[in-house]
Amino acid sequence: MSAIMLEAIIAGAISGIIVVAFFIAIDQNRATLKQAAAGVWAQPTESTTALKQLEGMLRPITSRLPALAAGRLREKLSRAGDPGNLSPSGFQALRYGLGALLAIIGLTLGLLIPLPMPTLVVAPIAGAIAAVIGYMTPSVWLEFRISSRRHQIQRSLAEATDLLTLVVESGMSLDEGLLSITERFHNALGDEIGKVLREIRLGRPRMAALENMAEVSGVPDLHHLVESIVQSDQMGVPIARLLRVQATEMRRRQRQTAQERAAQASSRMVFPMVGCIFPVLWIVLLGPAIIQILKSIH
Repeated sequence: MSAIMLEAIIAGAISGIIVVAFFIAIDQNRATLKQAAAGVWAQPTESTTALKQLEGMLRPITSRLPALAAGRLREKLSRAGDPGNLSPSGFQALRYGLGALLAIIGLTLGLLIPLPMPTLVVAPIAGAIAAVIGYMTPSVWLEFRISSRRHQIQRSLAEATDLLTLVVESGMSLDEGLLSITERFHNALGDEIGKVLREIRLGRPRMAALENMAEVSGVPDLHHLVESIVQSDQMGVPIARLLRVQATEMRRRQRQTAQERAAQASSRMVFPMVGCIFPVLWIVLLGPAIIQILKSIH
């Protein structure tokens, strides 16, 4: 009984971090709902007070993150769209907090669920496994978010290039064309273009902001488009003509990719047909004959 009480005390000491993480999630969701209800596209706010408190509490742990690892994590957060405006230390604090939460749940389940093994063995093992799962879950979610944003940018890029081409060919500036993209596309591509416009308003050179966007997004087609725009600006080539060529090339690549996927569809359908359709077909065709044979035998 004393060992169970000791585990409960340890779990209670860890739960303080979980409470702070819970209020962080509430603050972030509340800010997101306010921005969505206002219908405006605002600049991301600074870290919430609760998040700063959590970072301060875990600073002895999160500050040990190497500079190289922190830089890579900062790049991943940027590619994921800066979810919750998290810093690398804040993301690490989130991982520790979720790991502690699932560790408490694992300890509780290990204490309450009766198993043939001793409780002093089951509870720590369950807590350790749950803690590892909780610690790794934010990283898996971050990779999924990065992949999702890349897919959104890739799918919207050709249409956005067409829109940018029409706006520039009509006599408007490149900035006005980028603004029209943010008004038309409310997805990852619109968010990235919006960041570029905010940086330009703050005084950053236009081409530098575009190059940073292409590097952060990690989408090859977007990087190629930005490089072409930069070269056009440096060499004095009319940008409208270049955008028209890029839009045509993107449409061609999309068509080629669709044709390649369509060609692979027949080979991918072999396994569902063999595993699902053919067995049912054989049952329908041979079932009556097998029944008659079994009746004749009996």
